Amino acid sequence: MSIAILLPCHNEGPAIGKVVRDFRTALPEATVYVYDNNSTDNTAEEARKAGAVVRSEPVKGKGNVVRRMFADIEADIYLMADGDGTYDASDAPKIVQKLIDENLDMVVGTRLAVEGQAAYRAGHEWGNKVLTGTVIYIFGRGLTDILSGYRAFSRRFVKSFPALSRGFETETEITVHALSLNIPTGEVETSYYERAPGTASKLNTYADGIRILNLIALLFKDVKPILFFSVIAAVLFFIGACFGVLVLEEFHHTGMVAGMARAVLTAGLMIMALVSFVCGIVLDSVGRGRLEQKRLAYLALPPLSHKKLRERA
Repeated sequence: MSIAILLPCHNEGPAIGKVVRDFRTALPEATVYVYDNNSTDNTAEEARKAGAVVRSEPVKGKGNVVRRMFADIEADIYLMADGDGTYDASDAPKIVQKLIDENLDMVVGTRLAVEGQAAYRAGHEWGNKVLTGTVIYIFGRGLTDILSGYRAFSRRFVKSFPALSRGFETETEITVHALSLNIPTGEVETSYYERAPGTASKLNTYADGIRILNLIALLFKDVKPILFFSVIAAVLFFIGACFGVLVLEEFHHTGMVAGMARAVLTAGLMIMALVSFVCGIVLDSVGRGRLEQKRLAYLALPPLSHKKLRERA
């Protein structure tokens, strides 16, 4: 089977040469693609020297690069990693083999920090656990490490994935897409190292964390709209009911409603709660149709097992 190794890069000149060589050693039959994301250093030159096919995506943002890579490259299996030297290339055959043996469409390299190395920046490991836990709580299931950038994909996953993210939230989008369609996935534990000397992380702890949380909320709305809007309706109903109790008490004691503003607010909140609930019902039907379309697009492409059967024949 043809294997494409995808390495999105922005200013990874000091590390990318070794990363490319390590992946070429681990999977000599694969083609390594380095997508230079508007770098200002010698990333492209070093990648080319190491034997990679170098292409460019001028619009900055990892999500933009992933969208371009998935659209441009044709292969049976795709292995995506970062170009900063944090992932263990020697685990690549194990990840790819699990994808093939179990006929999966995505395998995630679950990161385990190597003892003695500062692989995670302050707060990042805790933040990853919080975001992973949020996805599991909302969708009822998930992965151990939803933010890992070390993943293997089948062709039908890549070519049916509607990549919309622009930045580092792309891994979350990929994960939720797999969960919403019940796509067969797996995990492989892999070592996680600190960045290569001379490189710097492009992840902004707070800004990117907020973007990821915002994406989770948006995907929650798209995937489970009736639950999303029912929660909003319940909150509005509760607040309206609290104000309504005060209005009823006033009417019970005085026989009249003096605070008209409170009564109008109560009525408005109740109407908003009803509208929110109705929106959830309507959007649930719309969302089900969109989900069916994405599922059909996914099923329109053959699984890896078909390729193996053709080779045996």
